[in-house]
Amino acid sequence: MLELLIAPFTIDFMQQALLTAVFLSVVAAFLSCFLVLRGWALMGDAISHAVLPGIVIAYAAGIPIVIGAFAAGMFCAMATGYMSENSRLKEDTVMGVIFSGMFGLGVVLFSVFQIDIHLHEILFGDILGLNWTDVLVTGLVAVIATVLVWLKRKDLLLHCFDPQHARAIGLPVKLLHYGLLVLLSVVIVTALKVVGIIMVIALLIAPGAIGYLATDRFDTMLLIAVCSAVLASILGIVISFALDSAVAPTIVLALMIMFVLVFVFSPTHGLMGGRRKRREISVEHSVAPNATIDRTN
Repeated sequence: MLELLIAPFTIDFMQQALLTAVFLSVVAAFLSCFLVLRGWALMGDAISHAVLPGIVIAYAAGIPIVIGAFAAGMFCAMATGYMSENSRLKEDTVMGVIFSGMFGLGVVLFSVFQIDIHLHEILFGDILGLNWTDVLVTGLVAVIATVLVWLKRKDLLLHCFDPQHARAIGLPVKLLHYGLLVLLSVVIVTALKVVGIIMVIALLIAPGAIGYLATDRFDTMLLIAVCSAVLASILGIVISFALDSAVAPTIVLALMIMFVLVFVFSPTHGLMGGRRKRREISVEHSVAPNATIDRTN
């Protein structure tokens, strides 16, 4: 059993996959907490799908696809903000329309230009085809983004819970808003080559949801989100090596299993914990009158 756990980490391409997955897990888990608290879970999904036309256009034009992906992602984020601020539509409605339209445009352009990149690579990435340069770039982006989020976490937290109060005390609300969107777009674009759209979405939603269900303290939520994302990445890589399955979907499956376990068994906000709290409250209400009667006697 121990040999099976150690074996994947003795191979170069598995070491590269592990390091890259851990880097992405940490920064995505940090962002995931703010997206869940802000109600922006769909934003990560929207930007992930919206980068497809940018990738196709950049490839057809002969420029780095990272530039096209980032431009498309930022267009999606900015357009969503502008339309939600200048119409009666809610932000989630605007996001749904824009990201589905951008993804549809990307698929049409993909068929028109007949580019060499396979759609499977965009959806699921190629984490086992990386080199040490890819690991270094991913790690650099992850470290910078994580440090920025950590330094501004209190301002971002206030912005997520009460934007009006944040504006009233002089915080740069628009800078925080669009700064978070820029970081989100950068991380998504960096992760696309590695893990693809599907795993990016999972990493940007599931860890924050797990932390949110597991605790009421924000710093603890961050820690739980990071630990769950890193653990899922390690387990996914080990299990995919043992089963000879695709890495990214296996990591996503590990995250989903963790989410279900926390959803059911969390002592604070899980199904079992909620039932136990309701029983305790019911017992307190039933005992209180008797205690009062005893004291009067």
